[in-house]
Parts: sequence; structure tokens; C-alpha cells
Amino acid sequence: MFRVVILGSGRGSNAAAILEAQEAGQLGLARVIGVFCDKPHAPILDLGPLHDVPAFYLDPGPFKTKMSPEAEAHWVDTIERLSPDLIVLAGFMRVIKETFLKAFEGRIINLHPSLLPKYPGLRSIQRAWEAGETETGCTVHWVTAEVDGGEIIDQARVPIYPGEPLEELEARVHDAEHKLLPKIIAEIAEVNLLD
Repeated sequence: MFRVVILGSGRGSNAAAILEAQEAGQLGLARVIGVFCDKPHAPILDLGPLHDVPAFYLDPGPFKTKMSPEAEAHWVDTIERLSPDLIVLAGFMRVIKETFLKAFEGRIINLHPSLLPKYPGLRSIQRAWEAGETETGCTVHWVTAEVDGGEIIDQARVPIYPGEPLEELEARVHDAEHKLLPKIIAEIAEVNLLD
């Protein structure tokens, strides 16, 4: 079994896509063993009980976009107890720092809603739409100290139609995310367990 932990901050639509793929037998050798969230009342925490997966809130500390050093050390200690093979950042809205990156080096992936290296950071879909791009999409990449800068694993392209409302484009990018991320998790599990 290839042990997967999900980190998220919000409603958890990508976490839901992963858990639904697992129930449908589409995660291959991978199994989600825990969901962690930095917000105590986020809907992502409700997904755990729905899918028989433990879900945990962990205090991130006082900062809005990162964890305090003490909180990050606590997150590392707590997650390490589950012995994860892969950590998936699925809508996790904090920049993780050296303590976390070193503890799980080479085992953290992130899903980003643009065709990196274009539009790293926040509001990526909106920025592509406002710039008049003809396409956008989503990227799964390895996490490094550079925000949205790690090696790209795979991407899904989404055309931007002339005159399309932003909300429709966002919905189509999210649909692409929900397909790409479970596929990549299954592929990483297969490669690692067959090595």
C-alpha cells in the first residue's frame, strides 16, 4: 500500500475527487490515510468521516500565509506518525517552509490552477482570463522552497473561449483538476511500489 496524506484549507473539492477515485478503485495502489486542515471549520474536514478516512484540524499558528515554526514542527511530528509515502497539497493555502520540506523531501506534490510556469501564486485562473489567454489549465508539480516552482509532473490544458464568463472557466479548470490529480497519485504510487 502506498500511503497518501492530503492537506487542504477549504471546501475540499480536490480532496473529494481523490477520495471518490479511491472508492471507485481508480487510485491503484495508493490509499488515503489522513486529511489535514489548517482551518477548524473547513468543509474538507467533513470529507474524512464520509469516506472512512481520519480528518484532523491542526493549529497553524498566528500567520495567514505560512505556519509558525512551532506549528510547522507540530504538523511534521503529527503527520510523520502516519508514515506517509506522499503528501498532496490540494487547496492548501499556506507556504510550507524548510522544516516541513526537509522532513518530507521528494514526497510532496501540489496542484496549481494554471499552466506553470505561467501565473504562479494566487488568482491564477482570473489572471489568465483577464490577460486574454487562449488557454489555461492546471499543473501537478513537486513542491520545493520556490512557490509553484518545483518540477512539473503533468498538466491538463483547458481552452478559454471568447466571451466566456470567469465562473464557467473556473468550473472547467476545477473539472480538469479533479481528473488530473487522482491520475497522478495513482501513477506515482505505481512507479514507487514497482521500483
